[in-house]
Amino acid sequence: MSKNVQQLHRVVIRIAGDSGDGMQLTGDRFTQETALFGNDLATFPNFPAEIRAPQGTLAGVSSFQLHFADYDILTPGDRPDVLVAMNPAALKANVGDLPKGGTLIVDTHDFTDRALTRVGWASNPIEDGSLEGFTVHALDMTQLTLDALAGSELSRKDAGRSKNMFALGLLSWMYSRPTEGTLAFVRQKFANKPDIAEANVTAFKAGWNFGETTEAFAVSYEIKPAVQAPGTYRNISGNLALAYGLIAASRRSGLPLFLGAYPITPASDILHELSKHKRFGVRTFQAEDEIAGIGAALGASFGGALAVTTSSGPGIALKGEAIGLAVSLELPLVVCDIQRGGPSTGLPTKTEQSDLLQAMYGRNGEAPVPIVAAQSPGDCFDAALEAARIALTYRTPVFLLSDGYLANGSEPWQLPSVADLPDLTVAFATEPNGADGQFLPYLRDVETLARPWAVPGTPGLEHRLGGIEKADKTGNISYDPDNHDFMVRTRQAKVDGIARSLPPLVVDDPDRDARVLVLGWGSTYGPIGAACRRVRASGASIAQLHLRHVNPFPNDLGEILTRYEKVVIPEMNLGQLATLIRARYLVDAISVTQVRGLPFKAEELAEMLQGVIAHD
Repeated sequence: MSKNVQQLHRVVIRIAGDSGDGMQLTGDRFTQETALFGNDLATFPNFPAEIRAPQGTLAGVSSFQLHFADYDILTPGDRPDVLVAMNPAALKANVGDLPKGGTLIVDTHDFTDRALTRVGWASNPIEDGSLEGFTVHALDMTQLTLDALAGSELSRKDAGRSKNMFALGLLSWMYSRPTEGTLAFVRQKFANKPDIAEANVTAFKAGWNFGETTEAFAVSYEIKPAVQAPGTYRNISGNLALAYGLIAASRRSGLPLFLGAYPITPASDILHELSKHKRFGVRTFQAEDEIAGIGAALGASFGGALAVTTSSGPGIALKGEAIGLAVSLELPLVVCDIQRGGPSTGLPTKTEQSDLLQAMYGRNGEAPVPIVAAQSPGDCFDAALEAARIALTYRTPVFLLSDGYLANGSEPWQLPSVADLPDLTVAFATEPNGADGQFLPYLRDVETLARPWAVPGTPGLEHRLGGIEKADKTGNISYDPDNHDFMVRTRQAKVDGIARSLPPLVVDDPDRDARVLVLGWGSTYGPIGAACRRVRASGASIAQLHLRHVNPFPNDLGEILTRYEKVVIPEMNLGQLATLIRARYLVDAISVTQVRGLPFKAEELAEMLQGVIAHD
C-alpha cells in the first residue's frame, strides 16, 4: 500500500498517560532517534511527584513534549500539534492545549464509564462530539498490543504494559524516525528479561506496521535534518550537561572532584551521573542529610579538591549556615541549586525561578556569594565551568542556578574541543608568605583579593580556619570592631571584583533601533528568544539581553539599560531580578511574572511585548 510522504518544517508532539506507564521512556526514545536523525529539538518532560501516582486520575498524568524542526528552535513549543492520549485522564488533562485542527490519537481501551466518571466526564468525549475540530484517530492500542503479543507467554497484564511501545512504533512511522537504535536499546535494557525485551520489540514493530498498513493513516511526514555547524553532536539534558561540566572543570583544574549531596528532586540525577565516573577522579558521597552533604564538601575543599554540593530550594535552606561558613573560610565551593516550585516542599517536579533572592541573601550576616545561571540544557555545561572558574580563582562559594525545566529538558549539544576549554589550573601555597617566615592564610592576592589555598599537611603552612571572624592576614580569631568591618568589606569587594573578569555583554538587537529591551536570566532564555523572533517577524523591533552572571552584575549592564526606553523582565517568580535591577540601577523595569510550575509560552510573551511596544 503506497502512502504519501508530506514534508514539514517543524512539529510538536505530546504523549500522555498514567505515571509509571512509560511515557517518559517513550518520549526519550523518540527524542534520541530524532537527535540521531539530525533535527534540532527541545523537550519538556512533565510528571507527578509521586513514584506511582493514582492510576486514571488527573493528578497521575505524566506527559512528554517534543518540538523538532529542520531549523534552529528555542523551546519545546507552546502547544502540541499532535497529542497521543493513552487514557481518559491524559486526554482531559491535555486536550485544552491542542489547537483546533490538531491531530489527536486516543487509546480507547480504558474509556469505560468508571474511568470517565473518575475524571469528571458524564459522557464519552470520543462519541459525544466534544472533539469536533480535531483530527481524531480513536484506536484500541492496548488491544492491538495484546493481539500482537497473543503468542507470547506473558500475562495479559504484562503484555498490556507494552502499549507505550506500540504508540512509539506508530509515531516513529508517522514521522519517519529511525528504528534500529530503539530496538537495540530495548534489547539492552531488558537483557536479563528476554521475554520482556521481545514483547516490547514486537509491540514497537506492530505499531510501525499498523501505521504502514491501516487506511486510517494515509500520510506520513518527514522533517529534514537541521543545518548545524560542523561538529559532533549528542542529545543532552541539563543535569547531564551540568555533571559533564563539573568533570571537565575537575580535569582542567587538575583537582579531584568531590560531590557531597543528599538526593532531592530535581537535582538527584547529578549525583547519579557523577557516581559513574570514578575513573576520572570523581568521588561522590550520598550523605544522610543536606547539612552533612555540604559539610563533607567543605572538608574536601579544605583538603584541596574541587568541591560541589547539589540540591534544590528546600535543601539550600538547610545548607544556609554552611554556605555562610564557606564565605568566612574563603574556600572554593560550587553550590548547585536546581530550582523547583515552592515554598516548602511545594511542587517537587515542577519548574520555577524563585530561589534567586535566596541565593543572594539567604544567609545570616553579610555573606556575599557569586551567582551564575544556566540558560539552556546544553548551556549547563558551560555554566558549570564558569562557576568552577570563579570558585577556584576567587576562593569563594559560588551558586550555580538551574531549574527543573533545564534539568529534565534536552537539546542537541555540540561536543566542545578540550583545547578550547578554559585553563583552571590552581596554584596552591607551597611555602610561607610572611616576612618572618610565617604563613599568613589571609594575605590576599592584589588583583583578585583571594587568599592563598594551602593543602593541610604542607610543611610550614599550618593554619586554622573556622566560622568566628578572622584577623586580617594572620587568620587569628578577632573580635575587633575595625577588623570585622574591614573583613566584611573585603569579602564584598572580592565578589564585586569578579565583574572585572567578565566579558562584555552582547545585546541581540538586529535592527539597532529597538526602544524596548527584554532582560532575562536562566531558563527564560528560550521562551524570550522565541517571543522576540515572533515580534520581529511581525515587523516590530525589539532587543534581548540575557544574564549569565547575576551577582555581581556585569560592569556594562547599567550603561546598556540606559539605551532603552523600556525594560521588560519576564521571570518564573514574583519579580526577583526586577527587584534587584530596580534597586541597583533605578530602572522602572516592567516585571512580567508567572508561578505555574510551567515555562512561559512564547506566544503569550510575544503578545505582551507587542502591547508594550504599541504603548511606547
